[in-house]
Amino acid sequence: MERLWAPWRMEYIAEASGKRAKKAKCLFCSLGRAKPGPGNLVLARTPQVLVMLNLYPYNVGHVMVAPIRHRGSLAKLAPEESLELTEWLGKIEQALKREYRPHGFNLGMNLGRTAGAGVLGHLHWHVVPRWNGDTNFMPVIAGTKVLPESLDRTYRRLQAALGGRAAAGRRRR
Repeated sequence: MERLWAPWRMEYIAEASGKRAKKAKCLFCSLGRAKPGPGNLVLARTPQVLVMLNLYPYNVGHVMVAPIRHRGSLAKLAPEESLELTEWLGKIEQALKREYRPHGFNLGMNLGRTAGAGVLGHLHWHVVPRWNGDTNFMPVIAGTKVLPESLDRTYRRLQAALGGRAAAGRRRR
């Protein structure tokens, strides 16, 4: 068996399990107070929604959409939060279509540790663009994903595709 060493993951594993899990800060709560910008990968923030790039993307253009309020269940969202989250999922889909022209999308969420949630207790959607043939021998043979674009470049492209409203984080009206 081949091994890919990623020693930086140990801190994450320690925080996600055991004593340090309770002390870990919620990524989405922390960034929900931040001003959008390329340094923190936040594309947009409204009073109810946070939109950001994934620091460890499954594919180029991997975006996460979360409520600002710390909620771990769809049932705990207010109707206006649900509506605005859905609207932002649509805006991100359109921006990714305009800028990257993917053939499809994976759109989903993981609720709970057993389901694969990396950030427990804070609901968030993953929007991952997909292309015919976007998997190749690297993930199969080497267990490695090749991403052909930097996060900085992806941020700039999506910000432009969102028409500038991402940086402003304007409220919908």
